[in-house]
Amino acid sequence: MNAEFIEALEEIEKEKGISKDVIFDALEAALVSGYKKNFGSSQNVEVNIDREMGTVKVFAKKTVKEVVEDSFLDISLDEAKRIDDKYQIGDIIMIEVTPKNFGRIAAQTAKQVVMQKIKEAEREVVFNEFAGRENEIVTGLIQRISKNIIYVDLGKTEGVLPPSEQIEGETYNQGDRLKLYILEVKKTTKGPQIILSRSHPGLVRRLFELEVPEIHDGIVDIYGISREAGSRTKIAVFSKDPDVDPVGACVGFKGSRVKAIVNELNGEKIDIIIWSKNVGEFISNSLSPSKVLKVEVNEKEKSALVIVPDYQLSLAIGKEGQNARLAAKLTNWKIDIKSEKQYEERKKE
Repeated sequence: MNAEFIEALEEIEKEKGISKDVIFDALEAALVSGYKKNFGSSQNVEVNIDREMGTVKVFAKKTVKEVVEDSFLDISLDEAKRIDDKYQIGDIIMIEVTPKNFGRIAAQTAKQVVMQKIKEAEREVVFNEFAGRENEIVTGLIQRISKNIIYVDLGKTEGVLPPSEQIEGETYNQGDRLKLYILEVKKTTKGPQIILSRSHPGLVRRLFELEVPEIHDGIVDIYGISREAGSRTKIAVFSKDPDVDPVGACVGFKGSRVKAIVNELNGEKIDIIIWSKNVGEFISNSLSPSKVLKVEVNEKEKSALVIVPDYQLSLAIGKEGQNARLAAKLTNWKIDIKSEKQYEERKKE
């Protein structure tokens, strides 16, 4: 190694942000292993690299002893005094043992260590970038699909869309461009692992923030979202400005804003509901598109009895109970739905 190598390290330090000392320390540790491997030595050795010139020297560390038990690790007091008269029993002596062809080994090792450190630094940069973006939305390109796991190109790195985070019934093809939710960023030995989601309610939240300026600017707030991915979502919103209609803002002119979100989610139905401090009113709104005649609230049990017109009962409950289920999840209240006729019969009983 020479001055050119030192210059190269300085360039790497500037470009990649990898400290020169970190590379030197890693290189010295690697050269100790390289020395022992190539020269079959069991002695205790240390490698020193001159930080200015790049010269490499190998030293054997020996302890001064009265009786030499292991010539690789010990040195007699007489021998030590021949090196320097000041040495006493128990002192550690560094004796240079640099082999003639060690420069070639050092050069090969240096290349491997530098490449490894660059790779580690790049992984760290990617991890830090994406760790700070958890719960955000990202656009990616489907790179490959293996055993139902979808690998997505995110530019600097690759993300993983596991089967559990995919939308049931959604078709994924290589080359498709998707908007995805960054669910989790993990540190692994192979670099950062970015877990993505298409089914998380957070994806709907981020899509509304992208499409609706009033939400992005904080004029309209999202109270909550309940979602059955690929089928239906209910989103409760409210406005901080009395002159701004929260539902109108989310729907957009001729439905343009909500249509863009529905298209991104491949036709998933979206009910936009006005949140209200009045629990009965909020529960009533949450059962949209069904009409509600009356809501009887039980604060203690956090349950509500909802009465709907006879012809609206199936609509209020929804297919396989989906509408009622999503409303209960959105409001965090137990909801019992009865038709007008059922309610009257119950009162008679």
